[in-house]
Amino acid sequence: MTEMLILFIVCTVVNVVLSTVKSIVTVKGSALAASLMNAITYGFYTYVIILTNIEGVSTVAKMVITARCNFIGVYVVKFIEEKARKEKIWRVEATVDKKEQDHLVNVLKNSNIPFNYIENVGKWVIFNIYCNTSAESSAVKEILKKFDAKYFV
Repeated sequence: MTEMLILFIVCTVVNVVLSTVKSIVTVKGSALAASLMNAITYGFYTYVIILTNIEGVSTVAKMVITARCNFIGVYVVKFIEEKARKEKIWRVEATVDKKEQDHLVNVLKNSNIPFNYIENVGKWVIFNIYCNTSAESSAVKEILKKFDAKYFV
């Protein structure tokens, strides 16, 4: 009985991990990778369904075990995915009134944020600002709000 319960818990965690990875691969992977992951996940899920029928464990206990395994499994996979994700460089293009050009140049230089700009676009200056991290992107957005800049990423 105890061995079957442990097997159920372990297989439920494995099933959750496989399902979470399947979701990620379906969105980010190739058609072949998504198809293969889908086949593996649903194949394994059949075994988990069979294990759900173990006797001596109430339905409520199985529900609680499944819920906990889902919470832990999804959290761990998403944590690993976020840590493995490479930071991308983001280009923020902002349009600022010419009167604010020198002030924004000074603020960006003092913040050590790389940028360039195009002058003489009517009464505007177009800034191309390059962010290496999400924290830098957030800082740039806050800076641009102070200048009433129109921008897109």
